[in-house]
Amino acid sequence: MTETYQTPAELLELRHSIDNIDAAVIHLLAERFKCTRKVGELKARLTMPPADPTREAQQIARLRSLAVTADLDPEFAEKFLNFLVKEVIRHHEIIREQHQA
Repeated sequence: MTETYQTPAELLELRHSIDNIDAAVIHLLAERFKCTRKVGELKARLTMPPADPTREAQQIARLRSLAVTADLDPEFAEKFLNFLVKEVIRHHEIIREQHQA
């Protein structure tokens, strides 16, 4: 038999805050991808490669440092950025293919 209980108000408040933060993160990611799409279009016009390993290394170092300052695990920050960069490069490759067609 499953126990039923009243969710504490404090837990509801924390969950509400988490939901608001999640929404903000999604909106910020959407804005980020709008910018990276423009970068992809510019790179395609200039026949530049989709990936920029130098820029990516600089960003990793910058975000790891920001993570330490923000009391966030820098390994997590790097994994998150790597995930984003991989997706951005995929988009840039698609844009380049469309531009070449």
